[in-house]
Amino acid sequence: MSETFYVTTPIYYVNAKPHIGHAYTTLVADSLTRFKRQRGIDSFMLTGTDEHGINIERAAEARGVPVKQHVDSIVEEFKAAFARLGVDYDLWIRTTDPYHEASVQKLWGILKERGYIYKGHYEGWFCGSCNEFKDVDEKTDQPVCAIHEKPLDRIAEESYFFKFSAMQQRLLDLYRDHPEFVQPEVRRNEVISFVQGGLKDLSLSRVSVKWGIPVPDDPAHTIYVWFDALANYITALGWGNDHYQGFDRYWPALHLVGKDILRFHAVYWPAFLIAAGIELPRTVFVHGMLLRGGQKMGKTLGNAIQLNVLHGHFTNDMIRYFLLREVAFGQDGEVTYEALIDRVNSDLADGLGNLASRTLTMIKNYFDGVPPRPQAAGTEFDEDVRSILESAKAAFDGEFGSLNFSRALEAAWRGIARVDKYITDHHPWKLAKQDSNSDELRAVIATAYEGLRHLVLLTVPALPDATRQIWRQMGLGGEPLHINPNTTTWGEGLDISKIYAISPAFPKLNKEKIMAEIDSESTTAPEAQPPQPQTAPTSKIEPAKADSEKIAIDDFVKIDLRVATVLEAERVPKSDKLLRIIVDVGEPQSRQILAGIAEYYKPEDLVGRKIVVVANLAPRKMRGLESNGMLLAASVGESGRPVIATFAEDVPNGARLK
Repeated sequence: MSETFYVTTPIYYVNAKPHIGHAYTTLVADSLTRFKRQRGIDSFMLTGTDEHGINIERAAEARGVPVKQHVDSIVEEFKAAFARLGVDYDLWIRTTDPYHEASVQKLWGILKERGYIYKGHYEGWFCGSCNEFKDVDEKTDQPVCAIHEKPLDRIAEESYFFKFSAMQQRLLDLYRDHPEFVQPEVRRNEVISFVQGGLKDLSLSRVSVKWGIPVPDDPAHTIYVWFDALANYITALGWGNDHYQGFDRYWPALHLVGKDILRFHAVYWPAFLIAAGIELPRTVFVHGMLLRGGQKMGKTLGNAIQLNVLHGHFTNDMIRYFLLREVAFGQDGEVTYEALIDRVNSDLADGLGNLASRTLTMIKNYFDGVPPRPQAAGTEFDEDVRSILESAKAAFDGEFGSLNFSRALEAAWRGIARVDKYITDHHPWKLAKQDSNSDELRAVIATAYEGLRHLVLLTVPALPDATRQIWRQMGLGGEPLHINPNTTTWGEGLDISKIYAISPAFPKLNKEKIMAEIDSESTTAPEAQPPQPQTAPTSKIEPAKADSEKIAIDDFVKIDLRVATVLEAERVPKSDKLLRIIVDVGEPQSRQILAGIAEYYKPEDLVGRKIVVVANLAPRKMRGLESNGMLLAASVGESGRPVIATFAEDVPNGARLK
C-alpha cells in the first residue's frame, strides 16, 4: 500500500467569527499537506465547523435569528476567511451534515452495545463556552469559568453516561507504549498527570439542550457536543456512512489542536475509540497560544491581530511564512504587526526575493535572458554550494516533517544566504566587463540559477504563491508544488524559456507608513465592511455609437494604450469582483491595476499574459489600494462578460497602440 497522510484541524466552533488563532492552525495544516504532496505522498486535509450545543443556541438567540441561519452565516465567514488565506483543504465537514449525524448515532450505538453507555442522573457546574462540566468547589455559590471568566450554569438532569473510569489504565498504557501519541512531551506529561488523578464517568447527553444530535431511541436527549464533534475526524472519511470512501485509505490521522482543547483530544477521544474498537489517531500534536504583549490575544483585551487588517497590508505568503517562522510550533509565541514587517523585510525581501531578483537580472543582462546550463562548454557548478544546499534540503525535510517549521525554514534560509554570498564573493558584475572571463561568468551564474531553482522548490510549502511567481520568471514550466525537490537533480536537462519580465516577489515594506495606517484602522470597528465599488475598473469596448457621438482623432490620441505583461495577480480581500494585477508596461517600475474581472478570470490564469492597458488614466483608489491604469476588454453577451484584449504575436512591453 502506498504511503498516505491525513491531517486535521480542530473543527471550529461557530459561536464567534474567525480570527488569527483559527488561521494559524489551518495554515500549518495546509502547509504540511503541501509539503507531503510535493514529495509524492497521497495526502488529505480536513477542516470544518462544530455547530451544536447550548452556546450556539445562545449566540443565535442573542442575534435574534434562527439557530440554523446563525450557523450557516458563520460557516460562510469561516470559508471566506480561509479562501482569502489561500487554504486548499480537501473536505469541509459540518456537524450539521446529515451523514455526520447518522455516523455519530452509529458510534453511540456501538458503545452502548458494548456496555460503555448507561443512563443515570447528573448534577454539576457547566460552562457553555467550553461545552464542559467543571470540577469546582461545591461550597462556592456562583463559580466562574477560569478560561472564559463567566459564571457557570448549575445543571441537574437525567443523563446518559460513558464509563470513562473504566478507561484509566488503558489510557495510561497508551501514553506509555506510544509516547508519540501526544506531542510535545510537556503536553503528554499534562495528560498523564490528569489521567493518573482518576477518571469519573462522563455525562454524555443533555435533555435541556435541543440543538444537537438526538440520542438513538431516546430523542428527549441530545448527544454531548464533544462526543459529536470529535467523531468528525472519522465520519468525514466515510466511517459509518457512504459519503466518502476514504477511511481505510487515510486513517489514522495527525490531529493539530490548541492546548485549550488538549484533554478532549488526548483523553476523551482515544477513550471513545478504544471502547468502540476503532484504531487510534497517529498523533495529537498540541500547539501553543499566539500572544501579543505577553498575553493571549482576545477582543476583551483589545490586543487581537485582525485578519482584515492583515489582508490589507500583507500578502498570504507573508502571513503564512511569518506564522511558520516566528513561532516555534508547540510553544506559545509573540505575534505583532511590527515583527511581521521586520520578518518580511529581512527574510523575504532581502533574502529569497533579493536572491531571485539579482540572479535573474544578471541572466537578462549578461546572457540575453537565457539561463546558462552545465551542458554549455566551460560551465561547471560550484561543488561547495551544491553540497551545502543538499544539506539544507535534508535538514529542511527532517525538520518540516517533524513539525519543526521554524527550524526547517532556518535551514532553507542558510541555503539562501550561501548562494547569495557565493554571488557576492565571485562579483559577476566585474567578470562581465571582460570577454576573457566569460567561462567563469557562465559558471557563476549557472550555479546561482541552479541554487535558486532548488531553493524555490524547497520553500513551496511556506510560500506557495511567491514560489510560483519566481518559478515562472525563471522561465520554468510546470507547477512547483508538483515537483519533488528530493528527486530533482543538479544540472538536469530542463526546458527553459527566455527570461523577459522580472519583478520583485517581495517589495520592501515601509514599516513606519504601514504601522501608521494600522494604528489608524484600529480606531474603526474591525467588522466594518468597505463599500463595494459601483463600477468595475475595467475598460469595455461598447457597440458603435451614433454619428452624433463620434469622437475626433484629437480625442483618441489623448488615450495612451500600451502593451503590458501581467507579472502578478491576486484577489482583492473582501471583494467578489476585484483582482489586483501587477503589470510590466515597459517602464522602470511595474504598475498596480485593479480590475473588476474576478468573477470571470482566476488570478493564476492571468500571470504571463500580454494585455492592453490605458497607461495615462488618473490614479484611482479602491479598497485602500491605488489603481494606476485600466486594462482593455470586450463586453460579450447580455451578461457583459469581459474578454481581455491580447495579441497573436509577440509584442514588446510598452509598445503603443495607434
